[in-house]
Amino acid sequence: MTTDAPAIDNGREPRIVPRAEHNISRSLISQNAVKVLYRLHKAGYRACLVGGGVRDLLLGREPKDFDVATDARPEEVRALFRNARLIGRRFRLVHVHFHGEIIEVATFRGRPQAGREGELEMENGMILRDNVYGTLEEDAWRRDFTVNALYYDIADFSVIDYTGGLDDLEAGRLRLIGDPEARYREDPVRMLRAVRFAAKLGFRIEPSTEAPLFTLGHLLESVPPARLYEEVLKLFLTGHGVASFELLRHYGLFAHLFPATEEVLAHEEQGFPLTFLTQVLENTDQRLREDKPVTPIFLFAALLWEPVRRLAAEREAAGTSPVQALMDAGQAVVERAVRHVAIPRRISLPMRDIWILQDRLMRRQPSRLNRLLAHPRFRAAYDFFLIRARAGEVDEALAQWWTHFEAGDEETREAMRAELRATGGGERRRRRRRRRSRKHNESPTGEPPRSA
Repeated sequence: MTTDAPAIDNGREPRIVPRAEHNISRSLISQNAVKVLYRLHKAGYRACLVGGGVRDLLLGREPKDFDVATDARPEEVRALFRNARLIGRRFRLVHVHFHGEIIEVATFRGRPQAGREGELEMENGMILRDNVYGTLEEDAWRRDFTVNALYYDIADFSVIDYTGGLDDLEAGRLRLIGDPEARYREDPVRMLRAVRFAAKLGFRIEPSTEAPLFTLGHLLESVPPARLYEEVLKLFLTGHGVASFELLRHYGLFAHLFPATEEVLAHEEQGFPLTFLTQVLENTDQRLREDKPVTPIFLFAALLWEPVRRLAAEREAAGTSPVQALMDAGQAVVERAVRHVAIPRRISLPMRDIWILQDRLMRRQPSRLNRLLAHPRFRAAYDFFLIRARAGEVDEALAQWWTHFEAGDEETREAMRAELRATGGGERRRRRRRRRSRKHNESPTGEPPRSA
């Protein structure tokens, strides 16, 4: 397999960039992270900022968080900070808590070997536990991507690069450290991280890092669903959801996260549901750019809507009422989905409300409009309905009606209710008439009646 990146040589000397030759300043780093770095340094430990924080600062971006790496053991870190908590079993870490911020501190990881402090547990090539401690150099080679293996040393404010991350950063290239297939097998979530970083940074994935993405997606099935839930949030709720979605589908990874959705995406009808999902993700990305709130409830409601809609339509055709069909379909789809991505009940219950309210928005029962407006999920369901209309899934005129009704004063709303009553009471009454008509025109066997 060919590659356009130089081979990694873990015997080479590190590239050390002095303070005068890079753009990282302590003023750009969280003051809480600086406190942690200095306290570790003054206590005699080596302390470095590492990972995405260093990468983003070098790119001129504002980091989302700041992680610290040190040669202090987790218990030694905890002893230095009264506000520290030991967490994790797979990777033992320390979280130092400040008001509104957590600084994560990890001990340098090393190569597993006899006599080395710590423990490594693997099964079928996958790392189950990795708490073998080592040096900064060893830690660099144990990290996933070269651009995430850059260190800012608080001792002299230099940037340290063992793996060629600075070259890759300059080239806009995402490259795994070590043999890509082996690294993905160690931790299949690295495939999702590759997609996320490529989408976030706009980097191209180096060919040898990219090739296994097409064939190893099945490894995600061995990852705990709760961990995949957290990864889905990072993929879709951090401002690059559309790009992440497109890359996930390109590499066949989306099918291992949401198989029911992928199945219907493969059988689109007039552009649905791909258009709808893309518009939801575009809307989410835009809200994040404008610093507006977003919620996993809306995201997962959109990701699973098409399987729910189709199953509900089948059940309604079999004679189930529209609301009950949506309730049954929602429960069935969620039960299947949580086997892959563990959607918490605090998300799945209000998510189902959004689905059920889609039917009430369609029916517009005059006597229940005020109650519908007062429903705690009305706004989310209404926004969901508007995106469905933009995608062509429901009548745009109906969406405009709801926009007018929601924004109107009580006098306007009463006039609109009166108009609905005068024209037959909304969609529910029309549906009822159609069902009665079908029943009247069918024989008890379901066959058309014979002529007299």
